[in-house]
Amino acid sequence: MTKALTILAEKGPLTGKEFQLDTGMNTFAAWRYCTGSDQINTRIVGKRYLRLDQKVEAYARLSPSIMREFLNYTIVGLNRDQAEINKKASKIEAEIAEISRRKIELARNTVERLIRDHPDQDSFLDKATFIIAGDVVFGMAHTEPRPESSTGELVRGSDLDIIAIAEDLPEKMLEELDNMLYKEKYNLLMNPAAKEEMDYIVKDINTVQQQLLFDDFKKMVAAKIIYEGEYLYGSKTIFDRVKELVAAFDIPGKLKNLEKNAIDNRLEAEQTLLKAPETSELEDLMALFYTTEEKEEIF
Repeated sequence: MTKALTILAEKGPLTGKEFQLDTGMNTFAAWRYCTGSDQINTRIVGKRYLRLDQKVEAYARLSPSIMREFLNYTIVGLNRDQAEINKKASKIEAEIAEISRRKIELARNTVERLIRDHPDQDSFLDKATFIIAGDVVFGMAHTEPRPESSTGELVRGSDLDIIAIAEDLPEKMLEELDNMLYKEKYNLLMNPAAKEEMDYIVKDINTVQQQLLFDDFKKMVAAKIIYEGEYLYGSKTIFDRVKELVAAFDIPGKLKNLEKNAIDNRLEAEQTLLKAPETSELEDLMALFYTTEEKEEIF
């Protein structure tokens, strides 16, 4: 029995990250060993979803990357330990769902407090809707520490992507809303008790209609985020109108086609990585294993 199998026999099922650390393998070797072994059973938890990436042909790939999926969302164990694998998987699924729920709740409470404290809160409630997007809407949020891109400050996992869409809101109030969100972004980032990254954008519904044309990369990303986003706070009427526009521009159909391409590309990438001989220049293939950028901008 190899060292890796002995570790699994003694410790029971492990996450990909735990397996990699305990065996001392590099991450790619650990993934390939677990995926290719007929003595190891792997179970992936969570959801794969479409991510648009300007560095990828046709812009479409799946998230999480193969590497991140293995480290954070894969349970590995001996074939005999299927029941324990399922038990550990259920526990991790529950933890991920709870993290996502807490982050959505934080985003909602943050926006609600900002609007409630404004002297003209009724105008914001009637003429703006707030949408939450990103990992949390897929129930895939995590709390792995990572550096925030602009400051290098460590933040607690997945960011909060908030899109504010207004209709007939005066320009001055749009600016005030932007300023309020910007200040709160800084507070959440610098507060030691929070250490959360909040990305946000404020736009009017006319901008949304232009973005739904889906005719360049930034518009595609914006349309995808609006399609996936869930109601957070503010005007439900405007939120419903935005979703009606999304359907009218056939954004679901366009994204479904991109997702099919991404699924096919993931399968091909996995097969390529598994079949690559040990002597090949594996470094050239690492772009298939992980991405240089796991962060999706919002527009």
